[in-house]
Amino acid sequence: MEVQTPIPPPSTDAATPITANPPLPNLFNYPSSTPPTLIAQGAEALLFKSTYLLPEIPAAVKYRPSKPYRHPILDQRLTKHRILSEARVLAKCRREGVNVPAVYAMDEAGGWLMFEWITGDVVRVRINEWLEKKKELGVIGENDGAEGNDTATDAKDAVDLMRRMGEAVGKMHSVGVVHGDLTTSNLMLRPSETETEAETNLQGEIVIIDFGLASQSTHDEDRAVDLYVLERAFGSTHSRAEHLFKEVLVAYGKSFKGALVVLKKLEGVRMRGRKRSMLG
Repeated sequence: MEVQTPIPPPSTDAATPITANPPLPNLFNYPSSTPPTLIAQGAEALLFKSTYLLPEIPAAVKYRPSKPYRHPILDQRLTKHRILSEARVLAKCRREGVNVPAVYAMDEAGGWLMFEWITGDVVRVRINEWLEKKKELGVIGENDGAEGNDTATDAKDAVDLMRRMGEAVGKMHSVGVVHGDLTTSNLMLRPSETETEAETNLQGEIVIIDFGLASQSTHDEDRAVDLYVLERAFGSTHSRAEHLFKEVLVAYGKSFKGALVVLKKLEGVRMRGRKRSMLG
């Protein structure tokens, strides 16, 4: 994932304008522009929270600063290609009904892309909060959610979430897009307007984010690798809930014509992954 390192919160509640090095894109230098807040940063990009057109319309800005270690011409070409590629994938997904952020504006030469700000938490946070709650109550276990178990009703929300994840990934794959970095940090839960914070633990609409490594492909192998990345990430991040991941694959298998072929390919991808692990 290109945008992954969280930034420590500022010492005060007020948003602090960023005066970072490298310099900010010209987008933030307009008099009407809301001072940006740096949300996250990675090796390739910075993610800011700002506004679009009006102060009451929040927006996210992904900025790819120039890399001094690259040849200037190569750097410009790579930046332009990556910005355009991400914008095109987002536009395609949006047009085909996949839940992704809407693209608001972009400047490939300036290295930035502005898109819809998604409210809510990433799935990783919600699942970990749910697991911690189960741990405190002493009801978390490998049989959580199994038929006849006392916690089956409570685990239903988790099973429903897994199925929504599978359906969302299946919808994305059905329109010819592979994400390239599927993790529970790149899936968000957007609450409905009628839901309160207390009611949205595992509820909400799945929104797929961070398409910096995405590509357009209809190859079953590429789709299977996408699922494998998500499966491995889920197992390492949420090991206590790993037994629930099968629900993701069940829902995925029903999400579009040809999904069962992808799941068959996934078995081969797993085998190759295990061989690589054994050989180091």
